[in-house]
Amino acid sequence: MELQKVQNKVDDWIKEHGVRYFDELTNMAQLSEEVGEVARIISRRYGEQSEKESDKSKDLGEELADVIFVVLCLANQTGVNLQKAFDKKMQLKSKRDHERHKNNPKLE
Repeated sequence: MELQKVQNKVDDWIKEHGVRYFDELTNMAQLSEEVGEVARIISRRYGEQSEKESDKSKDLGEELADVIFVVLCLANQTGVNLQKAFDKKMQLKSKRDHERHKNNPKLE
């Protein structure tokens, strides 16, 4: 699905179920909270921290989707076209990093 379609889907959901967008600062705090939940799962499940019994039922995919949802909200309310921004970023990264990672001895 194209990012603009996903942005539109989130906007439609907000209008139908959410009354209005939270303000940008609230959504930024929400994004930080959701990223923290992703970090908690990854640090315990894939890192060196032990996983608490209460964390074992947490769904990483669901938490990542929460991050995406809030990012889409922020993009919508600030007028960012994520498809254009993403395409531009991929071109930049492809040009800038074409050989960079291949020549990184840390990645061998």
